[in-house]
Amino acid sequence: MQKLFVKQSLSQKLSPQQIQFIKLLQIPTAELDSRVEEELESNPALEEGREKEKEKEDDNSDDYDEMDYSETSLESLKDSTTDVNINDYLSQDDVAGYKMQGDGNYQEEDRDMPISSMTSLIDELTRQLGYLRLDERMHTIGMQLIGSVDDDGYIRRDLDAIVNDLAFIQNIQTDKSEIEKLLRRIQQFDPAGIGARDLQECLLIQLKRQEKIKKEDAPLTEENKGEFKILEDAIHIISMCFEEFKKKHFKKIQRKLNLSEDELRAAMGIILKLNPKPGGSGFGMVKVQYIIPDFTIKYNSGDLELSLNSRNAPQLHISRNYTNMLEGYDKSDKKDKKLKQEVSFVKQKLDAAKWFIDAIKQRQHTLLKTMSAIMNYQREFFLEGEDSKLRPMILKDIANEIGMDISTVSRVANSKAVQTDFGVFPLKYFFSESIQTDSGEDVSSKEVKAILKGLIEDESKRKPYSDDKLEKLLRARGYQIARRTVAKYREQLNIPVARLRKEV
Repeated sequence: MQKLFVKQSLSQKLSPQQIQFIKLLQIPTAELDSRVEEELESNPALEEGREKEKEKEDDNSDDYDEMDYSETSLESLKDSTTDVNINDYLSQDDVAGYKMQGDGNYQEEDRDMPISSMTSLIDELTRQLGYLRLDERMHTIGMQLIGSVDDDGYIRRDLDAIVNDLAFIQNIQTDKSEIEKLLRRIQQFDPAGIGARDLQECLLIQLKRQEKIKKEDAPLTEENKGEFKILEDAIHIISMCFEEFKKKHFKKIQRKLNLSEDELRAAMGIILKLNPKPGGSGFGMVKVQYIIPDFTIKYNSGDLELSLNSRNAPQLHISRNYTNMLEGYDKSDKKDKKLKQEVSFVKQKLDAAKWFIDAIKQRQHTLLKTMSAIMNYQREFFLEGEDSKLRPMILKDIANEIGMDISTVSRVANSKAVQTDFGVFPLKYFFSESIQTDSGEDVSSKEVKAILKGLIEDESKRKPYSDDKLEKLLRARGYQIARRTVAKYREQLNIPVARLRKEV
């Protein structure tokens, strides 16, 4: 039985101004210019640059008209309470609420700039397909195959699915065997290994091409028989022992193929020079991302100086024309419905412009306040630039220091970078867990990772250290660390397990 009842509850919602600030806070300096341009285009009440001197002299008492936040020191950024009283002009019912651009189903646009263009892989394969002198039908099938090539050079789409695509989209009836026959010809294109359906096929294509070229260049003789034998062994390893090869079970490969250790080492030397991703061989769109530091920390006369990138301080002000329109409305007939609608639009745009300027100012203040706390917390690192000087630091430490929420610190640290005398670092670099030593001292996990990386680099590649062994070595140095933590740090350093680090 359904019943109606009244329930009272408390909930918290972000205001449009808070949403505005949050979205501006999390974007890096490189994207701020674009975001400001978007707001300037959508809001005619917002203008960029300084107002003309004459206009400022006309009304020096109205500090709302001109808001220049070009100063980048922390002391210069103070909370502004300046507001425009336009409630006298309109009732609340007449005012449309400010809707920030991008509210609702908002997604940040991907702006990886700049992008330099090169000959694409598809264009290069299409050019080579023309050399096969195929009829129109087979050329269409070839183009369908080329269109199925991934960015790394593989065709992972099932050939039966390509048969169906040709039937339904191109109205071409074919079968798997015909497509596979053409695929074999495409696999002879450059770069070597293109069009393979898996890694094993990719490596075999490259090895067999080397074998073919070697035979064409010089026939088999007693002098070069050893070179052909090495290449033949490499082909056998990939074709007959691929699972053992992936898992680096070298003893099993030796027993299965009856190879000596020297023969295995020579064959592996050839295999390891092959290209597992032929699609990345200088083709396609190359995205070049430049890191633009949001902060700069310099050592000057025994002290550290923090400054904010000047691009974080755009010069914005409210349009004089729009404020004049409101002043004109005060002297006109307030019962004019059309004029009332116009001023409603003007007020909405003025509110939006003021909130945007305030959000930019608040962004500057929060960035500097957060980075200042990080700089003071990691002062020894910024003075000497050594990882061993990094203190354990989590988001909560900085949040408590500056009196802000952890989520705010996270947004600042997530996509920002700082330029120091020792290089450019992402802010996330300075956050790490703490590990306790035998003496009870807390050290940064980054210090432990650096030592772990050094131990692995110095190990014997024929008998690499297991995680248990690495744990014992770290404990011998005074770091109280569990084996699972060793495994976690090793994975974070993108270092494989001992078995996969083993070499012949």
